[in-house]
Amino acid sequence: MAGDVLFQHLDYLLALAAERHFGRAAQRCHISQPTLSVAVRRLEHDLGIVIVQRGRRFEGFTEEGQRVVAWAQRIIAERDEMFADLERMQGRLTVTARIGAIPTAVPISPFITTGFLERNPAASVRVEALSSREIARQLADFEIDAGLTYLDDEVLPGTRSVELYREHYVLVAAASNPLMSKRLVSWTDAAALELCALTTRMRNRRILDANMAAEGAPFRPVVEADSVDALYAHLTHPGRATIASTAWLPRLGLPPGFAARPMVTHAPSPVVGLVVLDRAPTSVAAAALVAVATDGDIASRVNDFWNQHVDSESGR
Repeated sequence: MAGDVLFQHLDYLLALAAERHFGRAAQRCHISQPTLSVAVRRLEHDLGIVIVQRGRRFEGFTEEGQRVVAWAQRIIAERDEMFADLERMQGRLTVTARIGAIPTAVPISPFITTGFLERNPAASVRVEALSSREIARQLADFEIDAGLTYLDDEVLPGTRSVELYREHYVLVAAASNPLMSKRLVSWTDAAALELCALTTRMRNRRILDANMAAEGAPFRPVVEADSVDALYAHLTHPGRATIASTAWLPRLGLPPGFAARPMVTHAPSPVVGLVVLDRAPTSVAAAALVAVATDGDIASRVNDFWNQHVDSESGR
């Protein structure tokens, strides 16, 4: 099979793996559905196996097909890396750096992407909010180049990381709320408010749940969302509040009429960092992102905002 045809057919196969539907996969590849079907059957013929379980619609991959998809992910990733590396050697990088970020780290992502784009003006970036588990999966499947995620036991083996900052928690509530006069806010007191929180699919929410459980506090948010922006959007009247990471504040600030106070600490502060696959040759995009993360003192930029602005505004 000619190399360019093989790559094309593997691209089509990966689109089918991502969409789990022939029609949507064809649209993603900008081809007709019959063309996609013929390409997959051609790949099956050339490899001498059945890749797709067929019925009236797409029903999944055979065991051999799953293995082919895994190899296709690696082959296409290596092809793209080869082109990117050759571009880098010529002094110009046009790659799109794909970053998966936990929702609580999305607000600090510009600290990484701005430096990356300044160093590589012909490149671009794509940031997608994902759960920590989804970041691990997409890294393993070469669907993203790097993850902004918690550096804990959910991190994928075979990766390397750069610690960026520690996640500290504050109650964001109306400035008139009596809790804003406290030096530290207990989780029990916070639980009594109309809280907005991320969904339980998110690692941040599981961390908050553990802190609530440490005080035996019932945690029943009135609003659950899968993004930080959505949480802030619901802080529309003084009765609602959220427990935020201080990392949100440099970019998002505080809603009008709201203030922030530190929460009581029950466990070591979770560490957030940049995670990439530890492989050779190193991904060009991943290496460029690691260089920015290593050079930029993100922890100081996060903590300085809290120390200089929020604390000073509270008068404490």
